[in-house]
Amino acid sequence: MQTPDARVHTPWTLLSPPSWNRGKQVPESNTPSVTLYTHPDCAFSAAAKMDYRKRKVPYVDVDLSKQTDQIPALLELTGGERVTPVIVEDGTVTIGFKGGT
Repeated sequence: MQTPDARVHTPWTLLSPPSWNRGKQVPESNTPSVTLYTHPDCAFSAAAKMDYRKRKVPYVDVDLSKQTDQIPALLELTGGERVTPVIVEDGTVTIGFKGGT
């Protein structure tokens, strides 16, 4: 679930009206299927976000330092551990980040 403070990162930016963008790739949905639970002091969180941006994969960034109300969701995903990043992609949960593809 996306909260109002969650930042959505999409690789496509519409700079002109849609009729001017014929033939350009646009996302099929405005809702990314990837959610990253991150913390600004975590180097692995920064690396995960950089990897998703580099691969042009849209994602929702849940910054736990600013969205403390999302900590219970993180704890549920991790079995009670306070660890970042946690990546939820198409329903699959990955705890930690070991590098891009």
